[in-house]
Amino acid sequence: MLFRTRRLAAVSVAVTAATALVAGCTSGSASTSGASGDTLTLWTHNAGNSVELDVVKKIIKDFNGSQDKYKVKLQAFPQSDYNNSVVAAASARKLPCLLDVDGPNVANWAWGGYLDPIDVSGSEVPVLSQLASTVGRYNDKLYAFGFYDVSLAYFARKSVLNANGVRVPTMDKPWTKDEFNAALAKLKKSGKFEYPLEMGTGGTGEWWSYAYSPQLQSFGGDLIDRGDYKTASGTLDGENAVEWATWFHSLVAKDYMAKKSGADPNKDFLAGKSAIQWDGSWNAAKNAEKLGDDLAIIPPVDFGNGPKIGGASWQWGMSSTCSNKAGAQAWLKFSRQTKYFVDYAKATSTIPATDAAAQQIADYQPGGKFDVLVQFARKYAMVRPATPAYPYISTEFEKASKDILAGADPKDALGQAAKSIDNNLKTNNYYSN
Repeated sequence: MLFRTRRLAAVSVAVTAATALVAGCTSGSASTSGASGDTLTLWTHNAGNSVELDVVKKIIKDFNGSQDKYKVKLQAFPQSDYNNSVVAAASARKLPCLLDVDGPNVANWAWGGYLDPIDVSGSEVPVLSQLASTVGRYNDKLYAFGFYDVSLAYFARKSVLNANGVRVPTMDKPWTKDEFNAALAKLKKSGKFEYPLEMGTGGTGEWWSYAYSPQLQSFGGDLIDRGDYKTASGTLDGENAVEWATWFHSLVAKDYMAKKSGADPNKDFLAGKSAIQWDGSWNAAKNAEKLGDDLAIIPPVDFGNGPKIGGASWQWGMSSTCSNKAGAQAWLKFSRQTKYFVDYAKATSTIPATDAAAQQIADYQPGGKFDVLVQFARKYAMVRPATPAYPYISTEFEKASKDILAGADPKDALGQAAKSIDNNLKTNNYYSN
């Protein structure tokens, strides 16, 4: 399959510099096919994440030791360099056979010719048994799968909420918009918090779409019209979206939330600087260890169209130029054993992608300490738009959201983002195949 010559909307990258990085890192280990004989190169973004990288290494070691037909060779990159390295390698036709991909980018990489569909039928773990958000499909074809997902949640101290007359919400009765606003007003009035709400506004990149577009969707807006994925106008800048943006800015205007949070929002929450934190399940274990039974894990607010959280995390796929697709799919099938789903969840404090794996982890079993996070992922997760345009959409949403917090007119900021996205869609012929 030939790579598309047009530049992917995904990633703005200095290709020359990234190509040099790739050339320096591969040292010839990745040919134009990503395989040399029966040795297949595997790329991962986990160079700076030793606990997850150790699981990847374990699967590779087990696979290599289980048979003598194929050998998988690991190449790990820092996450900050990874996407640029993949884009550059694709341009140079030097992709590895196996690579991981952030879930929201699957459609873009498939459309761009980076990935080929995969067949993992006959695996120990059926694809249909996974959380929907951990499966990467495009045009009804399977391109990738993940071992875990994460969940957004509000974290708070029960004692702080009780002391200020704020109800601890449940999945059966989450906070409404009015109730949430009233809670923030009470917590601000207590005088104990400069900013009662922490939502990680110092973050960058995909965090903005992951963290805040579910709130937009709960208001009734969205990043794009999902009917045909051909326009953002009327959806991203519609009445419901503007209502979200106005509320979002009000959090800063009322000093409920900092325009730009500190370097470690979770550390600040645990230190008592904020009363409520909007954060990911990856910090649940740390929070529980610190706060014990005083920790409240709270569902997302229902802003009118039901509670929402983002769905999809890192997944595994096969490059389109891999010359040993049988070997690549053999590794993918081998990796789909329940024990590895369990290993990932234990190592990374993430939500197992299957019930069978969750049942082997005490905290995620029904009634377990973090079972509520599994329920959030099942009930509230909304996968980011499965369109090749998504990375561009995400960048525009981040820019508009930051401008809104800085005081830009909500309708104007969202309108400009919608216009830019529509122009991108039109320029790329609406990403038709």
